Amino acid sequence: MSYYLCVDCGGSKTAAAIADGAGNIVGRAHGGPSNFAYLGLANFLQAVTESINAALRTFLPEPTSSSTYLPPPPDAPLFASAWFGVSGVDSAGAIARLVPPLAALLGVEPVVANDTHLLAAPLRLHDDVSAAIGCVSGTGGIVVSFRQGAGARLEELGRVGGWGWILGDEGGGFHVGREAVRQILWEADRASVLAPEQRETRSTLRTRVLERFGIEDPFELLTIVHWPDPIPGVAEDGKRDADADAPAYTRMAREKRLSSLAPLVFAAAFEDGDALAQRVLARTTGQLVDQLCVLLRPEADDPARTDAPRTVKASETILCFGGSLVGVEAYRKLILDELERRGHVLKRVTFVDDAAVAGAKALAAAGRA
Repeated sequence: MSYYLCVDCGGSKTAAAIADGAGNIVGRAHGGPSNFAYLGLANFLQAVTESINAALRTFLPEPTSSSTYLPPPPDAPLFASAWFGVSGVDSAGAIARLVPPLAALLGVEPVVANDTHLLAAPLRLHDDVSAAIGCVSGTGGIVVSFRQGAGARLEELGRVGGWGWILGDEGGGFHVGREAVRQILWEADRASVLAPEQRETRSTLRTRVLERFGIEDPFELLTIVHWPDPIPGVAEDGKRDADADAPAYTRMAREKRLSSLAPLVFAAAFEDGDALAQRVLARTTGQLVDQLCVLLRPEADDPARTDAPRTVKASETILCFGGSLVGVEAYRKLILDELERRGHVLKRVTFVDDAAVAGAKALAAAGRA
């Protein structure tokens, strides 16, 4: 029997899923990070080989001639097709470097693309949609639109964002944390011109964030945010042992100091009903929806309009969410409500919690077509 393999290669882990011809998941495994841009070719291949072998080991007998299933014998192929979504692969040149060694490893030439492509895998599972938009909102964020390409491939139509935390990541964890600090400081600035009795300081978001860093004055957040990134194992005076009494934030990367605030914002907004936190999320989701609207066009066809030809209609599209923040239903609802307010109601909406599994099932569906 030939199987269908999908591997989600990310910056924190590698997820491999294998489906049979009916689309049933028969093997799954997780391994270490496999971001190609960070690891280079040799380490990338080692990471994915270990994860695929581990997935095969969950349902196949141990190989008799070696400790690995790969590469399979030419007369006994394991895979009918394979799909790799690889973080750090953003160019045709990078894909060209990966395809030959992966084909030699698997015995079949795989489809290789950026990992955002896996998020659109549900497009292959529904006949009533012609396009998919992958919307990533985790630590970072990006939106990408697709239509069905030749065979098992997806054709990318457009993409917006994914610029990283310094330049963008709208709607992601860093953006949420940064906007929370900005709004807390903005309220403190506004209060500076008011009489003490007129100053409104009641905000559970403000309280949660200040308590997180062990401070009372919101302007201390400026020091916390701008404090330099730590050098592992090195204190400011150059000694190897960092000051054990230094605040915890000095041992945390600047990006993480802000992205780690996202759960506090969500708790304040969705559990406490805090108005300041709700304003933060209205801004972050609004900017994420700005990006989604670049990929969408109005429902009514108007010959006088000159919309970009690679945009899609919401009524013909499945929106595929992925990432920890949009894993929260209330946050997804804010995004969908704002899209609807702007005239875009999606035909289908789904949250992809395991992109490798979704990809393996989609490959099997394409094989049955």
